[in-house]
Amino acid sequence: MAKRVLVVANRTVGGRKLLEAVRSRASEGDAAFHLCVPLTRPKHGDVIYDHAQRDAAQLRIDLSSAFLRRQGIEGVTGEVGDEDPFVATLDAVAAFRPDEIIVSTLPETRSGWLRRDLVERIEEEAGVPVEHIVTDPESEGLAVGVTLVVANRTSSGEELIDVLKGQASDDADRVFVCVIPQEGGEGHAAHVARERLGRLLRTLRENGILASGMIGEPDPYDATMNALNAFTVDKVVISTLPGEKSGWLRNDLISRVRGATRAEVEHIEVEVEETANA
Repeated sequence: MAKRVLVVANRTVGGRKLLEAVRSRASEGDAAFHLCVPLTRPKHGDVIYDHAQRDAAQLRIDLSSAFLRRQGIEGVTGEVGDEDPFVATLDAVAAFRPDEIIVSTLPETRSGWLRRDLVERIEEEAGVPVEHIVTDPESEGLAVGVTLVVANRTSSGEELIDVLKGQASDDADRVFVCVIPQEGGEGHAAHVARERLGRLLRTLRENGILASGMIGEPDPYDATMNALNAFTVDKVVISTLPGEKSGWLRNDLISRVRGATRAEVEHIEVEVEETANA
């Protein structure tokens, strides 16, 4: 029987120490890994879009599982958990029945989970060994490069695709998180955004690029900042229409994002026939 390891993580999913722990377990023999990512409420915007909240968590699972498979680690499954990480963990324990639990957190000064004594509470209730891994992807670096791509009506532009292909060529393990802000509320706006996201992801995957994506809040700054809160990235690519054609540029999106993140921010202007605000 394969050893069953439950991994509970959120922002630290891409951390080096967590990946080393998973690799170590995999090297010991047959092991099955189940990743539990609790929901995280967005910090930006006045309206909470449930699909964006859940998509962000599922996206961590999808990209992490795909990356681990590329590293030769099979048998990885995952689930989006409750907003309360303790409830999420116990639900996963009941369903997955692990032999061991790995809980990965940020350092104590930045971890809401540790302020709630999460590790100790899991140890008391789970009935299996629990290992706590503290990792800080921002200071230690990511185990794999992550690019956040923000685009809307320019998402199918050749200029954008060429930049992303270039990044993937320079770093074969790099993964791409694509966010398409929807233009308006639910319904038709969300449908159009999902169609654009689907086209972008198909193009990237056809080129052998490991990418996944989600629909973001209508305000591109809120969508970008909530993605940066959900994912630790080292690069951001924002694609807009040129100059005055772009509402994003008129609202100073690029400099606002650059002022809010340590990641390298690259801006690409794409000319398309369709008039838009992106």
